[in-house]
Amino acid sequence: MPQRGRPRGFDADEALERALEVFWRQGYEGASMSDLTAAMGINKPSLYAAFGSKEELFRKAVARYAEQDMGYARRAFAQPTAYEVVATLLRENVLAVTRPDRPAGCLSIQGGTACSSDNAAVAGFLAGSRLAGEHALADRFTRAVAEGDLPADADPAALARFVMSVTEGQAIHAAAGVAREALRQTAEIALAGFAAVSGARLPARADTPA
Repeated sequence: MPQRGRPRGFDADEALERALEVFWRQGYEGASMSDLTAAMGINKPSLYAAFGSKEELFRKAVARYAEQDMGYARRAFAQPTAYEVVATLLRENVLAVTRPDRPAGCLSIQGGTACSSDNAAVAGFLAGSRLAGEHALADRFTRAVAEGDLPADADPAALARFVMSVTEGQAIHAAAGVAREALRQTAEIALAGFAAVSGARLPARADTPA
């Protein structure tokens, strides 16, 4: 017997994907339960049974976003030098925030930037997620210092904060309609600035975009 309230053919992954897009376009507070259920093709009892509360659904959507839309970050962290880590992050971030098949910008930015005090937990969750990424990047730069890839006097935390500030700003500009090519120019300027300030070891032909 199918579960009560769940339409026949209900696909939890597909429904979560549709919820992700609603949150991305409208933000956490802007996405009403009726918006979500309409997009997901299910009713409220089905949503609660499968995903829990609206906040739990949002957290699951963010986790899905991190897994599939932020995969470039994992590829970046696997690069052999700090410069290549940053080059991959900045360049692929431009592609990610301007995908034609996705809303412009970044779910982790747009999802909670306008949250009221009633939803402070959601804003805090998103801020914590972004800060975790920044800390992970700082750890990667610390490793680069230990390996001699960055100079001993480099400041991993400050460098990571700079790179994350650029990627977050790029997402905001993309959501405002700034074209991909303009964001590419910004990314290259930021990459040159990182190289100049950090003292990072440059690969051959470092000025050639990936």
